[in-house]
Amino acid sequence: MRAFVLALIILVSAASPTASLAAEDLVSILIAYYSRTGNTEKMAEAVVEGAKRVPGTTVMLRRVGQVTAEELFRADALIVGSPVYWSNMASEVKAFFDDWQFKFGVFPEFKMRNKVGAAFVTGGQISSGKELTLLGILGAMLGNQMIVVSGGGAFGATATTEGDSPGIDQKELDGARALGQRVAEVSRLLRKR
Repeated sequence: MRAFVLALIILVSAASPTASLAAEDLVSILIAYYSRTGNTEKMAEAVVEGAKRVPGTTVMLRRVGQVTAEELFRADALIVGSPVYWSNMASEVKAFFDDWQFKFGVFPEFKMRNKVGAAFVTGGQISSGKELTLLGILGAMLGNQMIVVSGGGAFGATATTEGDSPGIDQKELDGARALGQRVAEVSRLLRKR
């Protein structure tokens, strides 16, 4: 019986898409977000689901204030999420980017250079500055010489959480999943080069 169980474990391991991947072949994605009401966190969890659809992808989910320098620099890709406050990213997310130099020391080596970057946001109304906020996040990434990709929408994934919206719906969660999956796919392509 033990031999049968051992053989079964070996077969299941061999059938796993990531079983044959060496540690250096795994793509690591860091998803960092800030959420006061839970809406941005819900989107972050959907981004995780999407990234995990790509075999050989490991995902770290952190609040922006909990990210360590080791996690930031070890990741092949970074996806940042923020609620929209007056057409801008939350101050906690802005502080996260500011900390790249003051806390983590990314310069003068541009330690985030050539890592994949993407963004997602949540906002109360349909036109609450979501695209401006996405562009602000992506601008910080471009300034650090990251490779920015979109997915789930023209600039990233978004969700409307107030007004006529009943909260984050399935379509918005699907957009977040699409963003996570696209970042993982692009990261894998870049890893192969």
